[in-house]
Amino acid sequence: MSRNIVILGASQGIGAALVEVFAKDPSNKVFALARQIELMKAQFKQENVLAYKLDLLENIHEQIEALKLPNNIDILINNAGLLINKPFETITHQDFHNSYQVNVIGIMEATQAFLPLLKAGSHVVNISSMGGFQGSLKFAGLAAYSTAKAALCSFTEMFAEEYKDSSIHMNCLCLGAVQTEMLQQAFPGYEAPTTPQQMAQFIANFALHSGQLLNGKIIPVSASNP
Repeated sequence: MSRNIVILGASQGIGAALVEVFAKDPSNKVFALARQIELMKAQFKQENVLAYKLDLLENIHEQIEALKLPNNIDILINNAGLLINKPFETITHQDFHNSYQVNVIGIMEATQAFLPLLKAGSHVVNISSMGGFQGSLKFAGLAAYSTAKAALCSFTEMFAEEYKDSSIHMNCLCLGAVQTEMLQQAFPGYEAPTTPQQMAQFIANFALHSGQLLNGKIIPVSASNP
């Protein structure tokens, strides 16, 4: 079965690993979107992968409309993220703005732009964090990141309610620590228990097989407790 799959935040970490997982099936057509276009072009050599630049800090609707993507997208994975680790009193207005723009506002605007392209029965998967999951252990320094990721959870529930009479389903995965470039930059020296490849395989299976059964669900995905 051929599928059109769009992945935001596809240049590195989990996003890049997701591109590799989906591209293994030659019947899939994978559209990799991220700001670092040259990095994607250098690493994705598969014939069924197309890389496009998308900057979530800029005019998102115009960027997506200019890409001329197919109007029958099966899976949209909103994986883009920006992790800022600073003591609360030192977080600037620009830090808050960038965190919310990339982690939630940009995702909502991109989803708006993709709506006309989503086919009946499509599945949208938002990638949040355990830091945004209510009742989970929180970490100092992540006020901008975790609160933005919590807003992404709320958006998931709101979208599912507003589009409950459609066949488009949206769910949200709140990930625990994964050994990505973003994590290393924010927490130098920390070693996460999960690789990007392991998490990407889980996300891909979820995106492919859980969309019809679940809608508006916020699901923690973590090897640690809480």
